[in-house]
Amino acid sequence: MTTKQSGTYFPAGEIDEFLPRIGRVVEIEGRQLAVFRASDGTVFAADNHTPHPKGGPLAEGIVSGHYLYDPLYDWKIDLCTGQVQAPDKGQVEMFPVKIENGQVWIAV
Repeated sequence: MTTKQSGTYFPAGEIDEFLPRIGRVVEIEGRQLAVFRASDGTVFAADNHTPHPKGGPLAEGIVSGHYLYDPLYDWKIDLCTGQVQAPDKGQVEMFPVKIENGQVWIAV
């Protein structure tokens, strides 16, 4: 798991700006993050870059439960850990998220 355990939290937007199961790109501290809100309300933040060797964005992927399906290569990625599921291999960098007073905060 590559979730950062510490860091400064930055505001990413109001929770209502993040539609369930639809990714959104947020730039924080010069980094492009793909932010996803699962249907159960859990919010995840990932580096907006697929671990596939050919590269590409993740924000346009499809969310099902706590999994993301890479939009270009259909790799299944666990949004809790960033781990690509077998038979594929790889890791997506994940970032801590907290929600306070309707505001989404992401640590980088």
